[in-house]
Amino acid sequence: MKNIYKNIIVGFSFLALLTSCETELDLSNPTALSLEELLQTDDGFVALSNGILDAYQKVPANEFYLTELRSDNVRANSENGNFPLISSYNVDPNNGDVATYYSNNMHTIKHANTIIDNRFLAPESQQYTVGEAYFMRALCHFNLVRAYQNVPYIDKVLDVTKNEALDYPQLPEAEVYEKIIEDFKTSIAYLDGATVDRYRPSKGAAICLAAKAYLSQPSPNYGEAELLLASVVENSASYNYNLLFTERSNARQFEFNADPADPTNDLLTDDEYNANLVIDYGNIFGNEISDGYTDGVLDGSWSNNPGLEINNEVIFSIAYDLVSSDNYVTSDSGLDDQVETDSESHSFAMTLQGPSNGVNIATLEFLEVIKPEEQPVRFYASIDALSYNPADITNDTFNAKFPTDGEIGDNDWIVLRYADVLLLYAEAILAGGDSTTDTRALAAFNQVRSRAGLDEEAILTKQALLDERQVEFVYENQRLYDLIRFNEADNVLGTFSTNNSLNYTSGKKYLPFPQREIDNLPNFYKQNNGY
Repeated sequence: MKNIYKNIIVGFSFLALLTSCETELDLSNPTALSLEELLQTDDGFVALSNGILDAYQKVPANEFYLTELRSDNVRANSENGNFPLISSYNVDPNNGDVATYYSNNMHTIKHANTIIDNRFLAPESQQYTVGEAYFMRALCHFNLVRAYQNVPYIDKVLDVTKNEALDYPQLPEAEVYEKIIEDFKTSIAYLDGATVDRYRPSKGAAICLAAKAYLSQPSPNYGEAELLLASVVENSASYNYNLLFTERSNARQFEFNADPADPTNDLLTDDEYNANLVIDYGNIFGNEISDGYTDGVLDGSWSNNPGLEINNEVIFSIAYDLVSSDNYVTSDSGLDDQVETDSESHSFAMTLQGPSNGVNIATLEFLEVIKPEEQPVRFYASIDALSYNPADITNDTFNAKFPTDGEIGDNDWIVLRYADVLLLYAEAILAGGDSTTDTRALAAFNQVRSRAGLDEEAILTKQALLDERQVEFVYENQRLYDLIRFNEADNVLGTFSTNNSLNYTSGKKYLPFPQREIDNLPNFYKQNNGY
């Protein structure tokens, strides 16, 4: 890979000119326009902003390896070299996935800074693109600070010939969060009134991610997070945000169940209703299940349906579209690729083809908390039920959230959805305490539980909230960061490591700072503790 700081200054000699429509981003049309020419065209800033989203396509490609695979949700088998090392907390500073994840976020930041550096040239009709740039710059730094902890905050396109990289040292974690929150707040102002497209940054997404940053910083600001999240949750209708949820009165009946009092009347059973909720949960990710209902359980198979991927639960996602190409997006696609194409390989690590590379195997610990009898909705929409065998402790059980068949896939990657917002709102109100009976927190928390077919709770505890997040967001790269944010990483992962003969230590909750970056600027960057 090239020196990241050399990549930061690479001009937009050939930028992908991308167009937006209601359903997908079209990533198919390269141009030979220079940056100067683009800035003078009618839609130059739109092309530049689309280039940011194009660059970000590579970021999810290996994020799963570095986040979910280092949690207690997922394990790797013992036959795939690099992956078991990551899973067992033996990742090395020279690891390629560690380096490319850093580079891909920095590459996207460079694209965002190109717009921000030239923001005063943006016409009035394209001011929203400046907001998108601030949003994506904040999001990428949010990825980096959570993964590597102390990172530089790059706020301009750097000129390596002037040694400008030396002006950007690693910052304390708290300072990085201050800048992230400032960028998200700036994006809110620019995006106010912009047309909402769930494949593009929006005001609502910026508000919610700013709140998540407030909750994630070393000293959480629960009050500010609560205010921001309340502005969305209490006005969710105006944002068109809601959970995908079927009321019992509208539920589909799969088989005839006679009412004892009136044999001609068909009763809706709890199992049938849960089947409706399973379908709802799968639809969030654009998945539909084939017909089949036997002995109270859906027994069909999941497949991706792009028509379902735009829904009111998804607040911001990265669009992919299945295409026949050998140049699909991977984490190590060249940083100077002109068009990343519409398809991706991120789901290959997380699909029903998991046995071929074995990195999405549910841990026994996770299978204990998502048993079908305890989590009837989320079990069947998250776990490949066909591979689940509780009688065989060595059985490999895989993920069903990303059912794309093959290495080139079209499952969109959801960055933020409304269930996350509701649980973050409850977390902000809980404010680091052990429990609360606040009706607002309970209402938000119980919405998510109800959609999962579970009984409502009268008291919200910190542990219950963390447990709920684990099963709601499994395979969505949230568990590790949840444990860190709740100050439970050492406790949970330490116990998990001991029970499974792994090598977790407190310092390894974060990734090593890439050795390549340390070597590029000798005696400037320091390695993280534990490596």
